[in-house]
Amino acid sequence: MLSYIVRRLVASLFILLGASFIVYLLIAYSGDPLAAIRSSNSPSKDAQIATRTAMLNLDVPPVLRYFLWLGGAVKCVVPFAGQCDLGVTLQNQPVTAALGQAIPATLQLLTAATVLAIVFGVAIGVVTALRQYSTLDYSVTFISFLFFSLPVFWVAVLLKEFGAIKFNNFLATATIAPGVIVVIALISGLVWAVIVAGTWRRRGITFVVAAAVTALVLVFLSATKWFQTPSLGPVVIAITGVAIAYGATVLFAGLRNRRALYSALICVGVGVIAYFALQPVLENTGFWGLVGMLVVALAIAWAIGHFMGGYDRSQSVRAAMLTTFGMGLLIVIDQFMQNWQAYSDNPLVRGRPIPTIGSKIPGLEGDFWITGLDTMTHLILPTISIILISLASYTRYSRASMLEVMGQDYVRTARAKGLSERVVVTRHAFRNALIPLATIVAFDIGGLIGGAVITENVFSFQGMGQLFLTGIKNIDPNPVMGVAIVTGITAVVFNLLADLAYSALDPRVRVKA
Repeated sequence: MLSYIVRRLVASLFILLGASFIVYLLIAYSGDPLAAIRSSNSPSKDAQIATRTAMLNLDVPPVLRYFLWLGGAVKCVVPFAGQCDLGVTLQNQPVTAALGQAIPATLQLLTAATVLAIVFGVAIGVVTALRQYSTLDYSVTFISFLFFSLPVFWVAVLLKEFGAIKFNNFLATATIAPGVIVVIALISGLVWAVIVAGTWRRRGITFVVAAAVTALVLVFLSATKWFQTPSLGPVVIAITGVAIAYGATVLFAGLRNRRALYSALICVGVGVIAYFALQPVLENTGFWGLVGMLVVALAIAWAIGHFMGGYDRSQSVRAAMLTTFGMGLLIVIDQFMQNWQAYSDNPLVRGRPIPTIGSKIPGLEGDFWITGLDTMTHLILPTISIILISLASYTRYSRASMLEVMGQDYVRTARAKGLSERVVVTRHAFRNALIPLATIVAFDIGGLIGGAVITENVFSFQGMGQLFLTGIKNIDPNPVMGVAIVTGITAVVFNLLADLAYSALDPRVRVKA
């Protein structure tokens, strides 16, 4: 295994060298970095030209200039070679400093978008594969291809118009018009009728019930101005927690394992108690305080599942821990909602909490919850735009992979042995269906960074995309090379991780030296 990893790293090193050489020459020959100075009427024009020429080594041929850049870049990866040097921008800012400011913003955006797209895409793909050729399958297929065909910049502009501008206007009154309530209720009823399998009578009842419940909820939210002062409250948290408990039990153990179900439900009760007990603590906590409380909560959940036991103690433990994680997430979301009005009423926000540009509001001060809301509201629209585009591919790939696996002999054998459909799907089919997806996910990481260039430009998000575009426009090779080398290293690392994941997902696959 170690020999294989070393060989892959050496091969990846040559790939990065070749790619960086080509990118450097393309940007170096694409224009003249001194053109703007030469066309100016400044009396110090000659001095500015001389300064920029010395700063960017423009008196050296581009091929040799690349090796000067490479000599500084090598110091970033070779220990004790000296200070990392990726050159400077036209504004005489070190590229390492510019990347240090841009990478965290891009990572925030891509991490949220990638994780959510993978989770929802794979889940939807698996469900549609299990209900092949159903109304749900056809509907998801249509929507997937629709989103896949949309340009990301157009989706981003629509989100800015309707997800930010229109929604902020709505928050001024927080009153939903009766016509809008009817339309949303009908759409909700139609969606649930498509999701629920069964006879047309069953779907009709589902449509009526879902539409009526949705209409009642919207009327309540409009009458109470909930969108101006949102919260979940202990009742909603408890009901949602019970639903999570049943879902976790079905996923990991099946409802016949009553001990696993009781373990999860006990965790719901503990979570509701913790909701009241931790309110004073949560108001003054920070990120690492939340992490510590989550670790303690998961430890308690493990103890509950282990104590409840059953014929398979691990099932109870997993159901309890997943339920506890869900309850913790609901409590944190509720705490953010409790601080929503304070954030919206901030003089810098001015009652328009969903921004259209930037990654944060300059000068905004506050505790963890206020600054967290500022970060999340700036991430909402660009994250959704990336998710909508990438969700389609994950949905289609996971569906195709799951359909292929479900037709294999070992799946039919598992069913012939009398195993439940849950066990067949989760333990035999799903794991093997993930093998092709490991390659797709690794390959898409670089593509997501490329898509983030457009998204960041539309939303003026100060990440690597903006740094890359600024370098292209100004014919400034150093920041472009910095972004390219970070993207290349990321793609190489994730492809290596994908290869190593094969042996973990499929025991038949072994990486040989």
